[in-house]
This record gives sequence, structure tokens and C-alpha cells, in this order.
Amino acid sequence: MNRIETVLQNCPDKESATFLQAACRAALTAGSIIRDLYGRPHTIQMKGVINLVTEADVASETAILASLDEDAPGIAIMAEESSGEHLTEPKGRSWIIDPLDGTTNFAHGFPLFAVSIALVDQTTPLVGVIYCPMQDELFFCCRGGGAWLNGRQIHVTETGFLVEALVATGFPYDIHRYLDTVIMQLTAVLPKVRDIRRGGAAAVDLAYVACGRLDGFWEIDLKPWGTAAGWLLIQEAGGIVTDFGGKPYSPFIPEILAGNPTVHHLLLELL
Repeated sequence: MNRIETVLQNCPDKESATFLQAACRAALTAGSIIRDLYGRPHTIQMKGVINLVTEADVASETAILASLDEDAPGIAIMAEESSGEHLTEPKGRSWIIDPLDGTTNFAHGFPLFAVSIALVDQTTPLVGVIYCPMQDELFFCCRGGGAWLNGRQIHVTETGFLVEALVATGFPYDIHRYLDTVIMQLTAVLPKVRDIRRGGAAAVDLAYVACGRLDGFWEIDLKPWGTAAGWLLIQEAGGIVTDFGGKPYSPFIPEILAGNPTVHHLLLELL
């Protein structure tokens, strides 16, 4: 936790600092569990045709809930493995948690996945934490306090042309339903940019936009826990997050477009 000590001073108030510290501790605890389970044989169950859940998802979520209950009790919880499919915007404060974003990567031994924890107050993000356990990279922010990676402040890129931009996207689990849309989006964007990455973990993609490894990101049909933390992280890093029409973003709408201000605007015209 030493990596966040100096950053806590940048939080606008003590309450925000308390929530950020709680989220970071929970993410690091869960990440340690995931890292220990990586490379071992996995217990895999299917939530859909290609949507997996492993023992690491469940163990991570259990650890996060216990940690948050100890450090920040009394706040509502929306977590992937316990919240079901029928989601509504929270009333008041709520933790939005993805205990293992990138489960398919994890199950196949592909070391790109993350724990994502956000605190939102209705439609306003207050705290965001994304932890990549295999790289030991902790991305975190509180509203008004900037965006950080392992104690170093981060910013989005200043890339001004699509031909110079490295962008990312993802594919929905219900790919057969959205296949035409996904192909049309790739057809519109791929010839205009330097290249496209498809890492398989939206939280990681958003963190990489915030720290400048990517210039932009878009995806459809994501759940709130995949984007809530990255939403604030990119805003605090100087980027923009909206829907495909340029309207203000909420994790409870089915599309996200993020990037530095210029690349965001250029992708908006294509999407």
C-alpha cells in the first residue's frame, strides 16, 4: 500500500481518501489470490456459450466484499458474480466490482486481466481502482485527485491524428447478435488508425488509455463493472468518455467511447 500513501494527500477530502484506500486494499488482496491461482488447473463453469466463470472469480469477489465490509461498511454492492443480469442504476453510493475482468484470458493462461473496483454516487464516479496482478500495476484515482499508476501520475496521450493512433476494442459475449455491428465498426476504424488491439479485458484497455499506452477505446454491450473504474480514471487523466453519440457516459448504457480529446472526437465521427 506504500505506493498510494503520497497520492492520498491529493484526494479532495478525507472521506475520498478513506474510500480510495479501501478500494486499493481490496483490489490488491484479490489480485494476490488471482495471482496465486494463475497457472493451476481451473474449475470452469459456463454463464453463457463463451462466458466463463472460474474459481478465481468467486474467490476474488469474496475477498473484495470482506475487505470493503471491513474498511467501508454500509455501502451498497454491485458485483459481477452476485448481482445477476437485471441491473439498475444505484440510488446513492454503490461499489461496482469486477473481481476478474478478462476471465477468458485467465482461464487460458493469457496474462492480461484485472480487478476493477469503483465507487459511484448515482451517476457520479467517486473512486476508481484497476489492478493488473500479473504486472503488479495498480491504477487508481479519486474524483478531483488526478489519475495514478503505482504512485506516478498518468495522463492520456496528445496524439492528434488517427493515422498515429493505437486504439483498442472488444467483442461482446453475444457476438452472433452484434456481429454485423462489430464488423461495420472495424471496417470504419481499422483503415484510419495505426492499428487496433483486442486485449480481452475492458478494464485494462481503459487503464491503458488513461496512462497513454492506447489513444482510444470503444466497445458495445459491456456491463457496469467492466467500465465504472476506468470511466473515472480516464477523466482524471485528461481524457473523454461518452457514448457513440457524444452524450455523457454511464456504465448502465450499452456502449462506450474513450480517448484523448482529439482521438475521441475523431472516433466519434466514425462510430
